Amino acid sequence: MSGGDRRVVITGIGVIAPGGVGRKPFWQLLTDGRAATRRISFFDPSPFRSQIAAEVDFDAELAGLGPQATRRMDRAAQFAVVSAREAIADSGLEFGAFDPFRVGVTIGSAVGATTGLDQEYRTVSDGGRLDLVDHTYAVPHLYNYFVPSSFAAEVAWEAGVEGPATVVSTGCTSGLDAVGHAAELIREGSADVMVAGATDAPISPITVACFDAIKATTPRNDDPEHASRPFDASRNGFVLGEGAAVFVLEELAGARGRGAHVYAEIAGYATRSNAFHMTGLRPDGREMAEAIRAALAQARLNADDIDYVNAHGSGTKQNDLHETAACKRSLGEHAYRTPVSSIKSMVGHSLGAIGSIEIAASALAMEHNVVPPTANLHRPDPACDLDYVPLTARDWKTDAVLSVGSGFGGFQSALVLARTDRTRA
Repeated sequence: MSGGDRRVVITGIGVIAPGGVGRKPFWQLLTDGRAATRRISFFDPSPFRSQIAAEVDFDAELAGLGPQATRRMDRAAQFAVVSAREAIADSGLEFGAFDPFRVGVTIGSAVGATTGLDQEYRTVSDGGRLDLVDHTYAVPHLYNYFVPSSFAAEVAWEAGVEGPATVVSTGCTSGLDAVGHAAELIREGSADVMVAGATDAPISPITVACFDAIKATTPRNDDPEHASRPFDASRNGFVLGEGAAVFVLEELAGARGRGAHVYAEIAGYATRSNAFHMTGLRPDGREMAEAIRAALAQARLNADDIDYVNAHGSGTKQNDLHETAACKRSLGEHAYRTPVSSIKSMVGHSLGAIGSIEIAASALAMEHNVVPPTANLHRPDPACDLDYVPLTARDWKTDAVLSVGSGFGGFQSALVLARTDRTRA
């Protein structure tokens, strides 16, 4: 096919998420409806308003990273590399058989090497005691922490590819936008294969303090497991998380030619900006609705073709109302017949990474014809009146999924996954 006509599919998935390293433990957690949120253990959280998070139990050595790689890479970069390894192995793709200049990498991240930078500042400033810091105490690879492009470079080195390498940073839509960008590179003919996804490891004092300041995170510290409550009347903020998800994307004809297992086609993608407020959202959901319509148009699907909506569902008062309005505005009456759920109720909000983690959940929902639940949804907000799949996973024929995201800065993104026989080529 000519550039612009090529169809893009997911053939490999790698996930690191709270509650399990790897896509199988991740999917088990979701279908069990278990929340991986807990009191922060990485540092003493007692000075902060919100003291809970969804942490990943990650051991770099057990994950196959040597001492030098661990020293060189920030935690978020480690997540990206290990997730990429799983995705590449899952795809069965022999990268050596490709022209390395036709294989690329796109990694999304909202806050870059926050963990590493926070640790190194404390080191060089002697715990904040020194105004004039002593750089000689810093890790030798501190420069890599300052430039998020190092994430894409690390994954490219791991895969041995030399095509386009990009970092996408659009706040909390980074994970959707990175995959959407990678798919466009294949669709237009600039690449044949892309390793794409997103990573973030933001659970650090500086991040917790920033969200405390604007009261975006929940103060429900006495009950961490049930603190993340998207669409519930008692919701009062999101739970910070961390993690990564990376995919192998390739052109459909090539994937079929080698007999690859295809999880889903990336049938449509669009992003919009509300040009309204850094953190605020218009209640009518107009910009998200427009992104959804544009993504559906690219997929050549109608609103009533969507079988499941994987929601942003952060659990803040304004987001859940905004998103509910956007679904109604874009899907019409079909919105009331379509299951909608938020996995942030179980794995927290990992900022830039969560969009890719939610794509992984959406692809696995299609793989198993199961919709993951919205945990902790006991008393729905009357203004949030869609079917949010409370508490328990649901067997559901899932051929086309809409995954949406909303980010600080006014970013609104939508991505449509579909079985290859559902889209109109």
